[in-house]
Amino acid sequence: MKTIIHKAETRGHANHGWLDSHHTFSFANYYDPERVHFGTLRVLNDDIVEGGMGFGKHPHDNMEIISIPLSGDLEHKDSMGNTAVIRENDVQVMSAGTGIFHSEYNKNKDSKVNFLQIWVFPKERNIKPRYDQKTYDPKDRTNRFQTVVSPTDPEAVSINQDAYFSLGNFTSGQKTNYKISSPENGAYFFLLEGKIKIGQETLEKRDGIGIWDASTLEIEILEDAEILVMDVPMKN
Repeated sequence: MKTIIHKAETRGHANHGWLDSHHTFSFANYYDPERVHFGTLRVLNDDIVEGGMGFGKHPHDNMEIISIPLSGDLEHKDSMGNTAVIRENDVQVMSAGTGIFHSEYNKNKDSKVNFLQIWVFPKERNIKPRYDQKTYDPKDRTNRFQTVVSPTDPEAVSINQDAYFSLGNFTSGQKTNYKISSPENGAYFFLLEGKIKIGQETLEKRDGIGIWDASTLEIEILEDAEILVMDVPMKN
């Protein structure tokens, strides 16, 4: 088993006033040659956007872009004609493919929105751009992992990659397991809340750990915890 750990305080940080962003991997003006990507997981940004502010229209191509709101409401518009608001318990995937333009704004003027912006390298390049969004019941991830992104599961939002994202809310004092989807994949655990232990490593809020060359992983819940697992191919 191989591991790499990223403590919350070691992340890149940029505060633009309207946007307060922490970068697990190299992004924009933050560059660390040791933290460019984890397999096909390229970007993991923890973004807080002030009321009424946001990202103006900008282009993407050949990237799978996943947005997971943690609090607040994010309004999305794109060149495919989609207009939607994504909220807590929603997950959105956009396959940029041959190229799209989109914008993302905080829907509310009087409160912040906190969301994860995640980029994954695609399995197939230059596909027709595609948009998918679903709402999940958090009760379905109480003390277990709920798959929210998958290339094959009809209950999950679809992605153009052999990648599987799962969310779980666990109560303190128990142990649980996560089985990595295939020998070619690794799992990156991002702790949204709480405190857990995986192997010899203890993780606290916003810490991340990548694990590969492993199969089934045991997780000890030290404090009530909310966990995001990104199960991705290690070669892109």
